Amino acid sequence: MGDDRIAYQVLGEGPIDIVLTIGSFSSIDSMWDHPDIEYFLQRLAGFSRLIAFDPRGSGASDPLPSIDAFGWETWVEDTKAILDVVGSERAAIFAVGDSAPSAMLLAATDPERVSALVLVGAVARYTQADDYPYGMAPSDVPKFAARLADLWGTERLTDFTYPSRSKDARFREWFARYMRAGASPRMIESLYTRMYQLDVRQALPLIQAQTLIIGSNFSLFADHVGYTAERIKDVRVEWFDTNDGSPWFSHTEQMLDLVEEFLTGVKRAVEPQRRLATVLFTDIVASTDRAATLGDARWRRLLDEHDDIVRERVTRLGGKLIKTTGDGALATFEGPAKCIRSTIALRQALAAIDVDIRAGLHAGEVEVRGDDVGGIAVHIAARVMGEAAPREILASSTVKDLVVGSGILFTDRGSRALRGIPDQWRLFAVESV
Repeated sequence: MGDDRIAYQVLGEGPIDIVLTIGSFSSIDSMWDHPDIEYFLQRLAGFSRLIAFDPRGSGASDPLPSIDAFGWETWVEDTKAILDVVGSERAAIFAVGDSAPSAMLLAATDPERVSALVLVGAVARYTQADDYPYGMAPSDVPKFAARLADLWGTERLTDFTYPSRSKDARFREWFARYMRAGASPRMIESLYTRMYQLDVRQALPLIQAQTLIIGSNFSLFADHVGYTAERIKDVRVEWFDTNDGSPWFSHTEQMLDLVEEFLTGVKRAVEPQRRLATVLFTDIVASTDRAATLGDARWRRLLDEHDDIVRERVTRLGGKLIKTTGDGALATFEGPAKCIRSTIALRQALAAIDVDIRAGLHAGEVEVRGDDVGGIAVHIAARVMGEAAPREILASSTVKDLVVGSGILFTDRGSRALRGIPDQWRLFAVESV
């Protein structure tokens, strides 16, 4: 805009254009650093030309000359400028959180440029008024903005915005870094103090584009959905049972399927990626008894230390930590020998903090969906773990056969029936490397 520079990215080849904005602030560079976001973007780009940008005042774009220059109209100007640069005459707007009011304003003021709206958190006004009982009291806005600034750029913000990921250390670290890349705490306090004075309710009846509103239980947005939906002519509301600010981390596939079907009229059957992997499942021995003995606070600290050690030991030998399970973990490795060596090192490191584990290993084909895995190989590894004794690393015969000649020693534990898995399975305990 003028001499200001706006950072943007384009991904995919169409046939429709989608402008994605995940807030009044963003960092289009940092959002690629988390695999869940990368998967989300790649999936959208699979059926569209995806356009993302940092509004002025955030991320890699030029700063605003002053906080007084911020307004939802500024976002509208930036969006139209980006559409002009990439040659898009008409686009669907996918707006998350506090960028939704700007998207509604764009759809109302320039309907020829907007083919559809997808709104996650459809808020037209954030504070209460005589004719609007929703949101917070105007007098509470400065306190809220100050509290948000205090949390900004820290891992504590995850607990408020994405509680479903509150125990995911990797997500907490990424989300805090993403926030810091988007804006500073002082900028956020000023921005939200001003944002909560704005009102675009008058735009709602003027929206001509078909609109999908995605609702959740998130406290800042939930109460506003009904009001907004009643005032948009062509609207569809879908609700996700989550307390997250957006369902895209808690209900990723369902949300993507919904958006694709809404924008294209067709729900694409997404074939999961399949690959060969060695699957590791671990479980803390007697976790319920330990939790009762230690108490909630000490047990939580011990689990956090457990998760950190698992992440470090798994990644050191090239494994991928899929997730922690509360009192255990699921990981995958490209090769069984690396998996075995990593598991032995993990058992030793956890024993040093007085945590004993049992582990189950199996090699086979897994289905990869985003940052998660599934398939029969995963279930077999879990069942093998269930057969392991305390401190035992138990492997299927498939794993043993694949490491012949590696020097890894096993003890035959015999054939066993694994719950829910056909046939008998020969299991072997790892003794040494």
